[in-house]
Amino acid sequence: MRKLIGVFAVMLLLCLNLVQTASAHEMPSSAVSLDFEENRVTAELVLPIDRLEIAFGQTLTDSPSEVIATYGDELEAYIIEHVNPVSPDGEDWSVSVTDMSLQLDEQPYDLIVQLEMEPPSGAPLDQFTFNYDVIINQLITHKALISVTSDWNNGVTTSDPVLLGTLRADVTSIEVDRSGGSWWHGFTNLVQLGISHIAEGTDHLMFLLVLLLPAPILARGKRWTKFGGVRHSIAQLLKVATAFTVGHSLTLIAGALGWIPGSSQWVETLIAVSILVSAIHAIRPIFPGREALVAFGFGLIHGMAFASLIEEIGLSPWRMASSLLGFNVGIELMQLTVIAATMPWLLLLSVTRLYRFIRLAGAGIAIVASVAWIVERVTQASNPVASAVNASAPYAGWLIVAIAVIAITVALWRKLILVHKSKPA
Repeated sequence: MRKLIGVFAVMLLLCLNLVQTASAHEMPSSAVSLDFEENRVTAELVLPIDRLEIAFGQTLTDSPSEVIATYGDELEAYIIEHVNPVSPDGEDWSVSVTDMSLQLDEQPYDLIVQLEMEPPSGAPLDQFTFNYDVIINQLITHKALISVTSDWNNGVTTSDPVLLGTLRADVTSIEVDRSGGSWWHGFTNLVQLGISHIAEGTDHLMFLLVLLLPAPILARGKRWTKFGGVRHSIAQLLKVATAFTVGHSLTLIAGALGWIPGSSQWVETLIAVSILVSAIHAIRPIFPGREALVAFGFGLIHGMAFASLIEEIGLSPWRMASSLLGFNVGIELMQLTVIAATMPWLLLLSVTRLYRFIRLAGAGIAIVASVAWIVERVTQASNPVASAVNASAPYAGWLIVAIAVIAITVALWRKLILVHKSKPA
């Protein structure tokens, strides 16, 4: 009987331990995001109010909306006391609170704190010990996740943060070493970001391909007629591509500097509309001779979407300029790659009757996709067509391969026919 009671007691203790462990995992954690600027490191602390209440020693959850108004000064002093970066030679950094705000949209409610941290004169910015025990100094079950969300020299951006580690009651410091980066590393990372944005952006790729469809042929009245020649095709392509580049470059700069709104629901909807209009034009010319002007206008819209990706990268003029240049170079490299991979095959096909069917099929697919995107972005609800098109982005390269195979096959077939006709009877 005693053995049975002993076994039962052990099992009960194990069950209680599992419950406590599960409860600990469910407790909200704090988050610390570090942004490396040229002369300082800024940090954003996300502190669950119910956990902060225990460590701070004041009731915060009864009136969470009044927390800052009631305890703002005391909270600022408490936070500065428990955040202490130290240089490799043991000197303390200066720490100041620049802003506090509340997240009360959903539970757990959070206090958001913005910090500025500056190293002492002569100390490195990219190497320090980060001592931090906000909340965890009093609450041993609490954890704080430390991440880098922006570090130009090491190619880290807000879209792809790096987790440095987790602090808790028994581990309240972490060694931060971001040395080894460079301006070139940051620049090439922005170039890659621009390349990836076009390569992974199904709508941008589709817009570019639809623009290419009517480039090799001539418009007569309200109809597309025949192949306009290589010189006409290249000239038309250069005008459209240049106009689109100038357009999106202007709004990319303006959006990144905060002069105009960045990507939003209406911008994304207008991008889908630009694809729809261009696809209709590829079927039947609705603005013949004004393709470059229209491409410029649509470029302005696409640039607003591009801007949202880099508007928070680097606050200094030099880093902002470098970000804009690198991102734009990446966009142009990818666009030129798509043009170079597609245009030769369209030129081969455009001298054949088959090209009309390819042009109509491509434009038809773009119309269906753009309408699905417009509905999705206006209603903010996904639909099967838009989801299918979005999922097809990784296979865009195979579409170009298929066009190339068709073009080469048709060209060889035409050559065989000409050779056969040239033989004497």
